[in-house]
Amino acid sequence: MVGAVRKRVISTDLGRALRELRKASGKEAKAVARSAAMSPSKLSKIENGHLAPSVIDVERILSALGVPAEVKAQLTEAARVVATEATAWRIYRRTGLYKHQEEIRAIEAQTSLLRVFQSSCIPGLLQSPEYVRAVQQNSELTEDALEKMIGARIRRQEVLYDRQRAFRFLITESVLRWELIRPPMMAAQLDKLVTMSRMPNIVIGVVPQSAPKNDLPTCSFVMFDTRLVIVEIPHAEITTSEPRDVEQYVSKFDGFERLALTGDAMRSMVESIRDEFLREQETG
Repeated sequence: MVGAVRKRVISTDLGRALRELRKASGKEAKAVARSAAMSPSKLSKIENGHLAPSVIDVERILSALGVPAEVKAQLTEAARVVATEATAWRIYRRTGLYKHQEEIRAIEAQTSLLRVFQSSCIPGLLQSPEYVRAVQQNSELTEDALEKMIGARIRRQEVLYDRQRAFRFLITESVLRWELIRPPMMAAQLDKLVTMSRMPNIVIGVVPQSAPKNDLPTCSFVMFDTRLVIVEIPHAEITTSEPRDVEQYVSKFDGFERLALTGDAMRSMVESIRDEFLREQETG
């Protein structure tokens, strides 16, 4: 009970601080909400202490306000204390998965180095439209909601063409072989990986099944610089900015990266698997 009361107090103080910073900036609430990829009503609830903001919410609001780094660090830490660590996917489906894609897009726009480890599917920023649809096939989305989700996911991929940002993707070989869509579509998806790997600001690594393993691929995760990690588990998405947690994921990523094939070796492997899908199509 004491912990819950403390969180409510911190949430109220945090909302008040965000409101004061916005007023000091001279920016209108609507403009800040738009830049932070949230509705004005949600921003109002946060500022008035009626809604505990997530770490992601605070990150986006502070980025929209352009506050100094030390202020951003203090308030982000306060958000970590009050934020719910896990958000069930059913909640995102209820509020709109496409809206969550826009939230992630806003954070990616403020990230210099984005690192992704995927042991379950092709990373979202590298997915073809057909692959996106297949990933969501069991999510019980309406056709309209699914189309909005696909559109939002594809719009997120625009950030890859910003040469000021660096991207490092690690994918396990099993992901490339998992026939989530028909063979010709899988071949096209793998072709996309090869193409994107040639961009100067993108490194795609594949952890081969034959490599001696020093860790378990227990979950997929995304690191935004060294300030925020989003972890994906079957029923929920977990967000953390706790330095010790972030360090753990950095270490995990580095360990898998040492095993990964990159550059021409990676492309050779991916093209070989692609050719297997094409042969499967021909013999099928």
